[in-house]
Amino acid sequence: MTQTRVYASKDSDMLMASKVIATSLSNQLPDLSMVRSNWTPEYAQALHTKIDTAMEDYLGLDKKKALRDATAALTEIQAPALQALQFLKTQIEVDFGKDANEIVKTLGYDKYLKAARAGDQEALIQLLFAFKKGMTNALKDDMVAQGTNPALIDNIIGYATQLSDANLAQESLKSTTKSVSEAAVAALNEIYNEIIGICKIASAYYQHDEILKAQFTFSRVVANMNAGGKKTQEPEEPVE
Repeated sequence: MTQTRVYASKDSDMLMASKVIATSLSNQLPDLSMVRSNWTPEYAQALHTKIDTAMEDYLGLDKKKALRDATAALTEIQAPALQALQFLKTQIEVDFGKDANEIVKTLGYDKYLKAARAGDQEALIQLLFAFKKGMTNALKDDMVAQGTNPALIDNIIGYATQLSDANLAQESLKSTTKSVSEAAVAALNEIYNEIIGICKIASAYYQHDEILKAQFTFSRVVANMNAGGKKTQEPEEPVE
């Protein structure tokens, strides 16, 4: 059977047209079941259920909302983490004079701060983990003795895990969103191909009845749905 190409922006129209054709099939079962033994009331009901489920699962939900939320959470962590890192760096430079450069280097500022300031998430994560690794108890005690609030140091160390977890969640959702999209394409194509097959057989059966034939001609159904507006591009129907 000819494979139907899914046009993402048209899926709502395509499914609605499929629903209309499935209804026509149900209405004409007394005739069509005589020429197609598996077109039973149970089959027609299952087809309706399949279409309704696809509408609910793939067209009624904002599948990218979770990804947007994860990205927003990641962004919310980035700003305060970077601000805290830069603020502490200033205190180190004020408090430790000529020794400040070595401390800054030990904490990873020299390698990652510039890129982190430019918005590089990975660089910020690397900086936070370098900071966490380089912040020994002895160094922390020295900084606190100079006047740094220990809570600031602890917060920065905590950001390392928070930002890493948020980044992993974002990447995982990117993969999941792609999988859901692929699942939607597969499910919708399965419905479209099934409906196109029904159209081919039923329209051939009703070839001498233009009214009933039109009910099983996908392009005609879509055109009727879009009457008075711009015609939706429909899946290609098999050639007789």
